[in-house]
Formats: sequence, C-alpha cells, structure tokens
Amino acid sequence: MRRYPILAAMTVLAAVMLFPFVIVTFNAFKTPAEYSAGSPLSPPQGLNLDGIIAFWTRVDFGEKLLNSLVISGSVAVLAVVLSVLNAYALGIGRVRGRLWILVLFLVANTLPQEALAYPLYYLAKAAGLYDSKLAVIIVFTVIQAAFGTYLLSAVLGQFPREILEAARMDGAGRFLALWRIVVPISRPTLSVLVIFFFIWTWNEFFLPLIFLVSNDTQTVPVALGVLQGEKYMDATMSSASALLGIVPAVAFFLIFQRTLTRGITVGAIK
Repeated sequence: MRRYPILAAMTVLAAVMLFPFVIVTFNAFKTPAEYSAGSPLSPPQGLNLDGIIAFWTRVDFGEKLLNSLVISGSVAVLAVVLSVLNAYALGIGRVRGRLWILVLFLVANTLPQEALAYPLYYLAKAAGLYDSKLAVIIVFTVIQAAFGTYLLSAVLGQFPREILEAARMDGAGRFLALWRIVVPISRPTLSVLVIFFFIWTWNEFFLPLIFLVSNDTQTVPVALGVLQGEKYMDATMSSASALLGIVPAVAFFLIFQRTLTRGITVGAIK
C-alpha cells in the first residue's frame, strides 16, 4: 500500500514537468491567427508546420543541429577517455598527492563559467582558435573531464586489486590492463558519463555564445537565444524554435534510456 502514494506523487511530478513541453508543442503547430484568437493552453486545430519550416529556414537549423552534434559527441567521448586515464592514475595508480589533486578537480567543478570566460577568451584568441568548434570542444572536454575524473577516481579506487595482480602475472602491462580489464568492467559507469556529458554539453549556452560568433559555427542553444531577441519572432515561431531545440536532446535520452538505467542500477548494486 505504501507504493501507491509514491506512484501518485511521481505521476503528478511527471505531469508538472511535461506540462510546459505540451504547451510548447501545441503552440508550435498553430498559425499566428489561431494563437491570437484562442488560448495558449488550447490544442491546435490542425498540424500547421509553417512556424517550424520558417524557423528552420531562417536560422539554417540543420547546420546548427550538426554543429551541436559534433561538439557534444566529441566532448562526450574525449571527456570520458580523459577521465578514465586520469582516474586510472589517481584511483589505481595511487600517485603522490592524490588527495590534493582530487581537491583541485573538485574546486574546478565549483568555478562558475563567468569566471572562466575572459581567461578562456584570451587563450583562444592567442591560440588562433577563437570562433571555432575546436575551441569549444577543448574547453568543455576539460570541464567535463574534471567532474568525470573526480567521480571515476572514487569508483576505480575500490577496484579489486586481485584482478590487476592476476593480469600483471599474465604479462599484461598497465595500458593493456586498463583496456582489457578496467574499461570493460567499468563500462556501465562510462556509458552513464557519456550520456550525461552529451546532454550537458548540448544545453550549454554561455561559453558557446562567447566563442561562436559566426553564423556557421553556432550551436542550437546559441541560435535559439540569439533569434529570441529578434522583433520579427512571433509566438508560434518561438514555440517552434523551442520545440526543435528540445526534441534532439529528448530523443537522445530516450534512445539511451536503457543504457542509463542499467548503468545506474549496476553502480547502485556495486
């Protein structure tokens, strides 16, 4: 009987979270006249795609979508690889000063992006990487890897030493043991990190707004934020832009939902 109140509370919470998405979807498929004549909460009379098509064409949304996919995918993979290498040295290698290094990574996770904006801008300018996707990939790879290193160091710190000793007796070196033993066993946790890093990077707005000033390098959140300030954006096109910005991240989450659930469950059991 105790589970029914919890189920009811979760249902109400899910409805509250989905309500804005439903309203945006309703208004995205309305005409401006239909939106003005009725209530924003009312469902559309039909599937009108004019707002979505107009927004897609105006901002060249396909290019922005590709930019976000390239940046988010690259950051997710590179940050996990860097996190694994760092955590392998800190969690299993037990390097000297391990505690202070982990404190440094923890402090790096607490720094606001506003404090990093000017130094990163100056470095990108000096390196000739300003207004390029590579600069954003490098910056967010380091930022996400700081969190990944801190998390994986705790996980790999509990890794069974007997398995590594057996691999060493069989002639496996450090990198072979990492690739053949540590990574496969830690795959559920690494999969969760890849998903989180992808979604977090996809939703980033502040630093990409500073680094990506050209129209052909902007990401989806930057394009949405810049165009929202334009006076010729009506309510239906604004809703269409919000819908197009949400759908890719939601689709990615739903596709890898089973992987995410499996990774969290395995981590909880361990």
